This record gives sequence, C-alpha cells and structure tokens, in this order.
Amino acid sequence: MMTTGLIFDIKRYTIHDGPGIRTTVFCKGCPLRCLWCHNPEGQPADAEKSAWGYGSPQVCLPHSTMNLSGLSGREISVDEIIKEIEKDLLFYDQSGGGVTISGGEPLSQPEFVADLLYQCKQKGIHTALDTCGYAPWEDFVPLLNLVDLFLYDLKFIDDALHQKYTMVSNRLILENLIKLSKTGIQIFIRIPVIPEITATPENLTQLAEFILTLDTVKQVSLLTYNFMAEEKYKKLDKSYPLQGLRPLSGQRMNGIKKHFEKYGLAVNIGG
Repeated sequence: MMTTGLIFDIKRYTIHDGPGIRTTVFCKGCPLRCLWCHNPEGQPADAEKSAWGYGSPQVCLPHSTMNLSGLSGREISVDEIIKEIEKDLLFYDQSGGGVTISGGEPLSQPEFVADLLYQCKQKGIHTALDTCGYAPWEDFVPLLNLVDLFLYDLKFIDDALHQKYTMVSNRLILENLIKLSKTGIQIFIRIPVIPEITATPENLTQLAEFILTLDTVKQVSLLTYNFMAEEKYKKLDKSYPLQGLRPLSGQRMNGIKKHFEKYGLAVNIGG
C-alpha cells in the first residue's frame, strides 16, 4: 500500500536545515501554537484556504503537482517526494547534504515520515528531522535508525512560560530530549530568539544550563526572529499576534552567541 502524507511545501537547495545543500519537506500539522510561528500554514493538520494556494510563493515542485484550488496543503505519496529528491543526489554528494523533514511537526504524521526516511536511507541519503519534540516517545523509537541528525527546537525551560507562548507544556519535550540524547544520535539544538519572549537573560541562562546536561548535543543554532511571517498570516486571513515586533540587531545576536559559548557550547547564528 502506498504511503501518503499531507505537506505544504518542498524546498530544494536549502542551506539552513542541516549540513550541506538539502531538500526540505514541510509536513502539515503541529500541536504547538507558538506566537511567532513563521509557518502558520503548517499548523492545521488538514489543507486550508489561503490566498496563494499550495505551499508558499517559493514552492519548488513542478507545476503538475501544484494545487490550484487555493488550499495550503496537498496529499502526496512518498514515491512522488523521492522522485523530487533524486533530482539533487549530486548536490548532496558534493556538499555533504541530504534531506530534512520539517513542518509543522513531522511527528504529527509518524508513519508517513518513517516511510519517507526509510526510502531516503535506502538510497544512502543523509537524513535530518526538525522537531518540536512534542510527541509520544513511541513515535521517536522507529526513527532512531533512520535519522542521522535531529534538529530539536527548544524555546523555554520554565513550563509556565512555555504554556503561555506555545499553548502546551514542555514536560514531554524535555523528557524526550533527555531520552534522545542518551541514544547517541547527533542532535543540534535550535533556539528561536524572540525579542522580549525567549531572548531574556533568565531564559537564555536556563537553556544553556539545561543543554549542558545532555549527552550528544553537538551544536546550538540561534534562529533570528522572522517577522516576514506577518504577510503569511494576512494571506491566511489570520491576525498576527506579534505585529510590529522586529528581530534583534546583529550585535545583540552576537552577544547571545557569546553567552552560550561561555558554557563551552558550539554556537552558530542561523540554521
């Protein structure tokens, strides 16, 4: 039986979703509702009406796969995605790149994602999974031999703050990260740096101290706040909760980078 899933975009030649040149597949559905989410079209688990139709204006799929009904999302088979991925095998080989599964939250569609990762591994392609970590541990287990690199999002250590800004508790997220770090799999921590929200001295210090307790974290990536999502919310006929907020300056981002480096962590700005 052919495995299918719901995605809202496939981007080729990405360089911020893991090492090398990559193809990133964006799955629909996410249990979090982060106020700063820059992929709001990825939150619902079904296709929804939008002003641009399937995917973003930068969608890289061929015209024959476009959904012209005005829906931001499309059901697609693993085989169809693999055909797109195979076009860039040479770039993966030359750059040390591969395929990244993102979202939304990929683990909202665990069977589809597992099959896609399996097919990639069968072809010798490096795989990365970008996750918020909010899923049953049982959904992680089948992926442990299929994922080369986890890109694991961390926003807060304080559970009350996490619930305030993402609408869910972080207890499961932290528990899963601790378990994942004990497996020996490579993990990059990704921290969205949101002015006045995640980018407070208290939260940044708590994050650094927690990361130090993990076993296999190789890198911390500081993700600059992306205010360009405001336009997406308009096209989805939604109000943007952080209207007018702008990212921190390069100088302040470098200051946060130095803060984490004081803990002996390898840090970069960007994915």
